[in-house]
This record gives sequence, structure tokens and C-alpha cells, in this order.
Amino acid sequence: MTRAPDSPITIIGPENEESVDVNPIPLPLDIASEVAAALADNRPVVALESTIISHGLPWPDNLAIARAIEAEVRKAGAVPATIAVLGGRIRIGLDESALAHLARAPTGAVAKLSRADLAPALACGRNGATTVAATMILARLAGIDVFATGGIGGVHRGAETDFDISADLVELGRTAVTVVAAGAKAILDLPKTLEVLETAGVTVIGWRTDTFPAFWCRDSGLSVPIRMDTVAEIARSHLCRQALGIGGGQLVANPIPEAVALPRALVEEWIAAAEARKRGIAGKAVTPFLLGRIAELSAGRSLHANRALVLDNARLAAEIAGAICSERQSGIAAAQGAP
Repeated sequence: MTRAPDSPITIIGPENEESVDVNPIPLPLDIASEVAAALADNRPVVALESTIISHGLPWPDNLAIARAIEAEVRKAGAVPATIAVLGGRIRIGLDESALAHLARAPTGAVAKLSRADLAPALACGRNGATTVAATMILARLAGIDVFATGGIGGVHRGAETDFDISADLVELGRTAVTVVAAGAKAILDLPKTLEVLETAGVTVIGWRTDTFPAFWCRDSGLSVPIRMDTVAEIARSHLCRQALGIGGGQLVANPIPEAVALPRALVEEWIAAAEARKRGIAGKAVTPFLLGRIAELSAGRSLHANRALVLDNARLAAEIAGAICSERQSGIAAAQGAP
């Protein structure tokens, strides 16, 4: 059996028998017309996850933040592409009806999809919201270079005994997408998270900072391997990784705006209190539980900070996407003008 890339599978029969071409299952992929047109014209597009809608906030706050993030991307000159799986179909870019459907869905009606869950959700015709890992996979599938999120997952505290490590880190090492985030979530073991990113060969870039941000906090006390101060530098780094063929992505660590940043010492108190209530909770349920508990302990301050950092990441991601398009167009023009 032989197969060329993106071709049907060819089964070679016994001698003197005809070969039979068997088409693989067609991928149920729907790219919104606005997104498809932007990609075809080399205009900037920013991928957005959907777990913030279905698993992050209650109705109607979840729909409001989804709209606000898309508006921020547009304001910065790019096309937003919120990604989800609806009825077993991959949707790259959601209209108002689809956003509202996700936002209003009852608890448990929308699966939380990571790399391991995508194929079953498609096969069984389910609804699912994409995590960082799943959004990266589907963004790359659609040809989108940049993805904006709040904070990536990582190595959980106590992972040396329970081995709780987010698939986000594995995906960053595999999938060629530049991810803009406020570092990693503060509830994680950040030194171990950075070590895993280094081992996976992920380029970690501090956006105008020498220290790694910790979600609600501007400074985790850890250094970033690389600092960049212009979106053009980040864009060229993204394209250089592609040209080198080394695979994997970039993490652009964008500190939360200073006006809404929370003190590290106070956040650590909330985390310690939340961890103490975590008994019996494991896997995908850990992060939502801890973030929800901290929202309670902080009297909503963490949610306010979260909203601000997500919007700031969306803006920066749109600027980076625009720079990538400009650099790509310059490269094409230079190649066409070469003797």
C-alpha cells in the first residue's frame, strides 16, 4: 500500500489484478468565507480558542468576552477565526449563531477537546470546544500562523507524583503556530513548564520583557530565553522556523497590562488555598476548578485581570499576524524580482 501526500490511498492487488483507489474519509472542515478570503489574499488572520466560551465563563459573560476578543482582533487589522467542532464538523471562524450556541450550551453538552479528543469528536458527530493544543492543530490545518489565548497549560504542581502535564506543551513542540499568551497559568509549576518547553525545542519569546510572565502577574521571577521588541522580529523568527523545517511553534509571552496586574504574593495565597480544596480532582477538570476557586477567593479580581490580558494578547497577535503577512509578501516580491 502506497500513499502520496494528500492523495487517495492506493491498494496494490495481486499480480494480474487491477489496483483499487480508496478515498480516505473526507475531513469535515468548514472555513468561514471571510477567513478563507483573507488567507487566500495573504491578509492577517488570528485563531482563537473556544474553551473560554464553553468552559471558561458563565452565560452571558462568555458570549460577551468572545465578541470582545474578536472585536479586538479586527480593531488591530486582522480577521478573527474562532475555532470549534460543531456537529462533528471543524469550524474555522464562527458566526454569531454558532458563538451563541456554544455560549448557551448546558454544562456537559460541549466536550473539551485536546489532541486526543479531536478524532473521536469528528467520528461521533459531537460538539466540542478547542483547548490550546486542539486550536493549534486546527489553525495549522487551515493555514493560520498565529493564535491568541490567555495563558498556556503546562506542568502542574506536584507533577513529579501525578505526572499531570498539559498537552499544550507537547503541541507547541510539534505544531508550527506562533502562540501569543500571558505566559503560562500562574497555578502551574512554572520552572518545570519552562524546562519542558526548552526540551521540546519551543522558541519562548518575551515581548518587551526579560522575565517570564505568570498570567495574572507580570513577573514570575524567571527569565525568558529570548527577548524581542518588534513584531517584525517575531514574524521573521516564525518564517525562519518554517524555512529551517524544524517544526514546532513559538510562544510569545506577553505580560498582562500593568494597570490590571495582580501582586505575586497575593496570587500565591489564593493558589495555596485553592490547591487545598483540590482533592479528588484530576485531568482536564483541574484547571477549571482552580481558576474558578481563585475567582471566588479574589472576589472576581482574577476574572477582570483575565479579560484584560486576553484582549491584550488578541491585539498583539493581530499585529504579529500582519507582520508575518508583510514579511511573506516581501519575500515573494524579492523572489519574483530576482534574476
